[in-house]
Amino acid sequence: MNIYRLSWRNLTSNPLNTFLSILLMSFGVGVISLILLINNQIEGQLQRNIRGVDMVVGAKGSPLQLILSTVYQIDKPTGNISLLEAQKIEKNPLVKSTIPISFGDTYNGFRIVGTTHDYPEMYGVKLNKGVLWEKDFEVVIGCQVAEINDLKIGDEFHGSHGLLEGGEIHNNHSYKIVGILASTNSVIDKLILTKTESVWKVHESHDHAESESNQDNMKDHNHNHEEDTRPKKLHLTNESEITALLVKFRSPVGLMQVPRQINKNTNMQAAVPLFEMNRLTNLLGFGVNAINIIALIIIAVSGLSIFISLYNSLKIRRYELALMRVHGASKFQLVKLIIQEGFTLSFLGTFFGLLMSRLCLVIIVIMADNNLSFSRIQFNLISEEIWLVIIAILVGFLAALIPTIQTYKMDITKTLADA
Repeated sequence: MNIYRLSWRNLTSNPLNTFLSILLMSFGVGVISLILLINNQIEGQLQRNIRGVDMVVGAKGSPLQLILSTVYQIDKPTGNISLLEAQKIEKNPLVKSTIPISFGDTYNGFRIVGTTHDYPEMYGVKLNKGVLWEKDFEVVIGCQVAEINDLKIGDEFHGSHGLLEGGEIHNNHSYKIVGILASTNSVIDKLILTKTESVWKVHESHDHAESESNQDNMKDHNHNHEEDTRPKKLHLTNESEITALLVKFRSPVGLMQVPRQINKNTNMQAAVPLFEMNRLTNLLGFGVNAINIIALIIIAVSGLSIFISLYNSLKIRRYELALMRVHGASKFQLVKLIIQEGFTLSFLGTFFGLLMSRLCLVIIVIMADNNLSFSRIQFNLISEEIWLVIIAILVGFLAALIPTIQTYKMDITKTLADA
């Protein structure tokens, strides 16, 4: 007697109940699986992007905004800080290293970041092609920037003012690509890196152009032909400004002391990425937990559906099962038959749920904006999903438990007589 084939025929003989049970299980498993996959991707991105950054120093404002704008490049900066004041932090004996970053321009939505060679080194990224920048207006671009914009070594482009597409084009200065970075699955894949001086010069020219335009308008209005006294040559001094300073400490002692000192004694703000990201995760955790609870309820309902399906099927097939006993089937074979049906329903529901979560993740990656897309699609099971599979299979087993007990205790003589 082939128990597996018989259990499958019993399930296909009532396709509506079977489909409903599998659908409910698939939906519950799929929702939880998708949340686990997204959380896994987000946590991976968070960890990759904050490695090597113990503290961020920037203008006063929201510490979370400061972290999101300077580390993750997904928000507007809180303002600029004095380079002279920022350089004083590097002299602190608790500070191991600092990396200045400056931005305010984009190219097709990708940020142009002025920094030093220490920035790509912090991410451990290697050059795929070319060399690192050395001269003004030489840039190294991330792999996604190159791929999406079809850029190569030697190409030139103009940046646009602001962090959103559609800003004023800086036609006075063009950037030249001298290197393309290898993929790191981090935020640096979506950045355009150059010398800090390049960013200063672009904005200095932009400010001078605005100043000249305003002066010309005033001259036309007042008919005043005074001599233009604005500087003809750009001079870079320590009075220049940067957007933020990324700081690495020598020991955990610096993490406890330096941020408090900066926030208390200076007009700058110090934020710790690890603390801010934990706070953000805690804020989002309630919503995620609520969705998980709803999905678990759906899985429980699917277990109830499996139970009802098996229970109703058992009532209809009691005479059939009794005849199987008469023809030599043992109690354990009938028990195995019922358990097999419950296991099959839960297994199929779990399988299609995991498949559904992967398909949804693919759709999210395709439709998401460049700044929000995930680095890769997780097709293999993650550790949290193993527990999800075990729970789903256990629900199917529990749903089949009562029909199984009834089958084991079935009175053959009475069942055949009642028939």
